[in-house]
Amino acid sequence: MSPEMLALLEEGLTVLAIGFSSVFVFLVILIIAMNIQAVVIRYLNKVFPVAVAETSSPKALKAASDDAEIAIAIACATLKQNHG
Repeated sequence: MSPEMLALLEEGLTVLAIGFSSVFVFLVILIIAMNIQAVVIRYLNKVFPVAVAETSSPKALKAASDDAEIAIAIACATLKQNHG
């Protein structure tokens, strides 16, 4: 190999090492930041708890379920009419 090719190979490996190192450092910082954020959010949830909303009556839940079933039936009928 010529000296020019060896110099290019050395530069390429240097750029590769810098790139991999910067990505690795970024990911380590990201993991640390996410862990700190999780601790802060856990603390804030203890200090300011979120009120749990009451679920509506079973009758209202059934009506919403019926609406979803009707929408699915309409979609199937439209698909069958257009493609089959």
